[in-house]
Amino acid sequence: MNILKAKEMIKETLDDNNVNKPSKKKPIYPINADLHKYLVKYGREVPLPVHYEELLRFTYTIPLKDKHGKDAYWETVSYDMREWEYLRDGLLRVYAVLKIDGDFSFVNQLDVERIDFCAFGNSQPFRIRIINKHNANYDHYYIKRADASRVYGLELEHLLSPNRITYFITGQTLIEEHIPGIPGDEFIKHYMNHPDTNQVRFAKEFVKFNERCFMRLLGDMRSYNYVVDITPDIENIQYNIRAIDFDQQCYEGRKNLYLPQFFTDNYPMVELVGKQLNRESIEQYQAEERTKVVFRMASVLNRMKELIDLMCHDDISSPEKTARLAKELSEHFNQKAYLRAKTMGQIVKIQLKQELLPKLKLVPKDLIRFDD
Repeated sequence: MNILKAKEMIKETLDDNNVNKPSKKKPIYPINADLHKYLVKYGREVPLPVHYEELLRFTYTIPLKDKHGKDAYWETVSYDMREWEYLRDGLLRVYAVLKIDGDFSFVNQLDVERIDFCAFGNSQPFRIRIINKHNANYDHYYIKRADASRVYGLELEHLLSPNRITYFITGQTLIEEHIPGIPGDEFIKHYMNHPDTNQVRFAKEFVKFNERCFMRLLGDMRSYNYVVDITPDIENIQYNIRAIDFDQQCYEGRKNLYLPQFFTDNYPMVELVGKQLNRESIEQYQAEERTKVVFRMASVLNRMKELIDLMCHDDISSPEKTARLAKELSEHFNQKAYLRAKTMGQIVKIQLKQELLPKLKLVPKDLIRFDD
């Protein structure tokens, strides 16, 4: 996908509220028995003392503001004393499982400072703020309704991206670590044009992030659904864009919803790429990312095969969206294989083959071959 052409296409649709927007409300797809077995096998499903439904028993909420006094789309929740004591102990134990392999010896120096609830998101998450009582250092994690789409997205992120993900499932409850970084919308407003920002390196990272999302069909990467991680390097700075919302893993029916370059709030990123990179550089960085993905896949090939097979037999989108996406990708790649796909998982399987196999010259194709 030519990221330079996206600039003109975005200009044509900036004022159209119906173009390149994901569904307002995505249904929760339950985790089936086969996916549960996969999660148990790879240590993702563990018994935990707190479930999502228990956190819903709050008595009232207070709107939460950000540091600028604006609505943060979160509400701080409160519970009666008996409920709070039960939840507090359980939430500290969940944190111990998530962070220190269930070692409860450190729990006494920790406390639950706050619980926030967001009714805005598909998974309606709770954000748990844990504080160290001795030095006031804090950390967060999330408790959400378990959704098969999101689990597949988390697994693909863990296996194919440069980022490792820690999460656990217990029944139909999902526990996720906090992914640190500067929210994309904040980075665009306050950092992207800062004199200290290496715009060439950041433009390169946006191209690679765009490529990763399209390869594995991760959708809805509007600017508030990813963060920017800044790392000092030997002589300058490196950037890593990390997805933080995986609800829209292969759910939507429009091809462009899987390309961050087509979201209007990412338009400043596309402009930056156009200013800083030429066509040859963009193609080089896309090839680099595909090469990295293929070697990541080669190191976990059996697990990838299991995951893709589960996705191929799971219903995680509507037949209408599946058919539309298959048609659009078929037209985009001039590849009829997409038209045979009956599930989103089958489309992801074809997409990985389409994006990786034909375009790699030096990497043995057997490394990423899936059996049909």
